Amino acid sequence: MLAVAFFLFSACVQANSTFDFRGLDSLVQRRLPQHAEDFTFTALPGTGDRYIINDTGDRKGAVTVSCTSISACARGLYTYLTKFGGVDIWWTGSRLHELPSHLPHVGEPITGEAVVPFRYHFNTVTFGYTTAFWALDKWSLLLDWLALRGVNLPLAWVGYEHILSEVFRDAGLSDSEIAAFLSGPAFLPWNRFGNIQGSWGGNLPTQWVNDQFALGKQIIQRMVELGMIPILPSFTGFVPRALATHYPNASIVTGGQWSGFEPSLTNVSFLEPFDPLFAQLQKSFILKQKAAYGNLSHIYTLDQYNENDPFSGDISYLRNVSSNTFSSLREADPDAVWLMQGWLFFVSSAFWTNDRIDAYLGGVEGNDTMIILDLYSEAAPQWNRTNNYSGKQWIWCELHDFGGTMGMEGNLEGLTKDPIAALQSPGSSMKGIGLTMEGQEGNEIVYDIVLDQAWSPKPLVINDYVTRWVTRRYTVHPLPSAAQKAWYILSTTVYNNTDPTSQLTTKSILELTPALTGLINRTVLLPTVVRYSTNITILPALKLLLQASDAAPSLRNIPEFRYDVVGLCRQFLANRFNDLYQDLITVYNSSATSREAVTSAGEQLLHLLGDLDRLLYTNENFLLSTWIADARQWAGAGPETNASYAAYLEYNARNQITLWGPNGEIDDYASKQWAGLVGEYYSQRWTLFVDYLTSLKQNGQEYNATDISSRLLSIGRTWQTQRWGNITGETLGTKGGTFEVVDEVLQNWAQQPRT
Repeated sequence: MLAVAFFLFSACVQANSTFDFRGLDSLVQRRLPQHAEDFTFTALPGTGDRYIINDTGDRKGAVTVSCTSISACARGLYTYLTKFGGVDIWWTGSRLHELPSHLPHVGEPITGEAVVPFRYHFNTVTFGYTTAFWALDKWSLLLDWLALRGVNLPLAWVGYEHILSEVFRDAGLSDSEIAAFLSGPAFLPWNRFGNIQGSWGGNLPTQWVNDQFALGKQIIQRMVELGMIPILPSFTGFVPRALATHYPNASIVTGGQWSGFEPSLTNVSFLEPFDPLFAQLQKSFILKQKAAYGNLSHIYTLDQYNENDPFSGDISYLRNVSSNTFSSLREADPDAVWLMQGWLFFVSSAFWTNDRIDAYLGGVEGNDTMIILDLYSEAAPQWNRTNNYSGKQWIWCELHDFGGTMGMEGNLEGLTKDPIAALQSPGSSMKGIGLTMEGQEGNEIVYDIVLDQAWSPKPLVINDYVTRWVTRRYTVHPLPSAAQKAWYILSTTVYNNTDPTSQLTTKSILELTPALTGLINRTVLLPTVVRYSTNITILPALKLLLQASDAAPSLRNIPEFRYDVVGLCRQFLANRFNDLYQDLITVYNSSATSREAVTSAGEQLLHLLGDLDRLLYTNENFLLSTWIADARQWAGAGPETNASYAAYLEYNARNQITLWGPNGEIDDYASKQWAGLVGEYYSQRWTLFVDYLTSLKQNGQEYNATDISSRLLSIGRTWQTQRWGNITGETLGTKGGTFEVVDEVLQNWAQQPRT
């Protein structure tokens, strides 16, 4: 039987001649305006995702990409641009416009085919950690990045609260009752997951809900134009507490506390799916969503137990929940396919035994009716312990990045071999490869290689892949060999972490709340352990990039090259900070140490933070002011700015990357090494800590962890309520020269005998 989900990508277009390639034509116009007439897209018969690239030699329509799907044509275009044109599109911007004026010749036709029907992108929380405040311009770059890499199955959460609010209003809830349920803009993903309810810092403004709804329409339309099937939200069952007052006989249970939040902000009410009201609200939601967006997709994201266990572990109860949940989807949309994260089976493995998993997934009849995201496949796959999710379709995903942590880390070999091995395993029901990182911050190569692997039946050859990747990232010809040597070092060390227990981006301790113990070499969630020698990896790679720029000065004008130089130097300083911190603690713990010695050791640490802040200020991709400006933009600009709304948005932005909650419930989880954040916030905390240790040493007092923690928390509470200075003035952008600052950093810190 043809899978329903696969049907959506192939059989729904019965005659390929009906393909509408105007979205791809628009992409070419956006990114390659000088070649707007040079690419032609045509349809191929057949199903799946396959493309053929030909050229005619004529200037107009010189390159023809034929395909069995719009997504395949986008990937075929990307293959031509990267393989023949030597250009690419990056998170830092598109360089596709640098394609030569005379298009390179193809020669023999080039063919390509996806090895899986689904190429997936997004974690629900990415809509908090990365895209929370994005406007259409940033979305446009990312969607083009996704389309060209062949992604055809992205999440589409933006605008969800508008439709949900309408559903609740129709059910009789007042605006105030709804507002008391919704969370702040930077925290909406966890409200959608049923982890938190309500807000701190003020209720979610109606203006935000309406503006995001308008943006969501644009995003979804662009996704469809580019050959993607947007995964749409649905009614999950999480409801305002007031619903129980309006429907006193409804089966509503209270969820558990999440991550230490006080009960008023968590313990979310859950309407049981076997209650008739659930199906009523589900139908209302999906019909309103179709009216708003059109009948564009039948795949719905729905997660009921993200880091919250079900009300009961009884087998029949779990089967009843999923069966009625899916029935509600099918009642509203007869072709509905349920997509869910498999994260719950990992993070709550003690609860989710195999028999409970079988019951929950088995409540949904048929294997083509669900798609499970094996969210953390690179380190903690669940497909192999769940019998391929009881036969349901599933997608091999790379998680890797928690909270937008910026440490350099990856396992290129595992990211190429493991998906293919899973696909070829006996009885495999794997149908996709995708990315589920929580935040998009650096390490772009590890995400590129995953999406590229989706188009290769054999594991990609790492050395060859890295060489080609660097060549088109640094579009200087000839590229000095030093640049390739730098990335060879990184790909065989930093990006060759084969320890499955530590495949997470590393958080620097400079971003964590200062303490006397517990910071160094953490290996749990948000690890701080550095599993390579800085002196034989990061430092020589950085020096080689500088050497390459001396040989080819034009490299310094390439945004990606400048980004990588800053990124490597940032990582170098972050690792050096660990050494200086340990020096400080050793000095403090010595009974023979003087107050002056503690002060001196602390000054070194603070000096490094100052150098790091100056370095980050030289590049637009490492600025706190960008995050804040993106938040404030929704309140208007210039004299039209709604000052109170702008302050509300900025508070949300500041709180997420620091305290993450009114009382530091998830303190420093989403921390970033950004200019302004390092100089204003982390430096302030570490200065207080150094002064505290100095004072203790001078007065002969004992260290009091509760006392210093309270003082540091006070800094966070004050900082998050502050406002950026002249948000439209000089302080918004970069300052200083990257290469001058890097030279100073190396003079200051490279000669110390560190590991």
